[in-house]
Amino acid sequence: MVITEVRIKLMDDGNENERLQAFCSVTFDDAFVIRDLKIIEGTKGSFVAMPSRKLTDRCPGCGCKNHLRARFCNSCGCKLDEDRATRDADGRVKLHADIAHPINSACREVIQGAVLKAFAAEKEKAKLPGYVCTYDDFDSDYDGPLTPVTGEARPAPRGYRTHVSHGRAVHGPHAQHAAAPVAAREEKRGDDFGSGIV
Repeated sequence: MVITEVRIKLMDDGNENERLQAFCSVTFDDAFVIRDLKIIEGTKGSFVAMPSRKLTDRCPGCGCKNHLRARFCNSCGCKLDEDRATRDADGRVKLHADIAHPINSACREVIQGAVLKAFAAEKEKAKLPGYVCTYDDFDSDYDGPLTPVTGEARPAPRGYRTHVSHGRAVHGPHAQHAAAPVAAREEKRGDDFGSGIV
């Protein structure tokens, strides 16, 4: 597989997490994209962190899911064991699991090299007047579901509408509601909205 595109979303200067420098997406063979990789400033320089999810476990009392740092259950309020997370070989607590990740160090180096090269280029582009980030432009030319064989966009089936919202497409039967103008939705609420507030 060949990396055919890397898109970078630089973090603002007022970023709360000063170590997080950017988000990025990597496209392989113009066919498969992995989003939400992070570029993080480490003690030995910048590195790429793979997209991950928080690990959870279930409350022994009610069975509700809670992330492993939670001290109390989100549902019943029961106190949870603070030392319930598993630890890796080095004794570090494992709180996240990668959603997608390279299998070997050679693949990791290829991805990290391409991402950090694109990151340096994006920082230079950001200094130019009229700079526009292209990270969220993936769905702008999407017309509907892809055909399984050719990969070309086909017309959306009846009742299936697409709508681009915040740079991402909303599909399916709920897209019509998402696409409705805000003014029209507010009109449906009527004039008595907030009338009971004193």
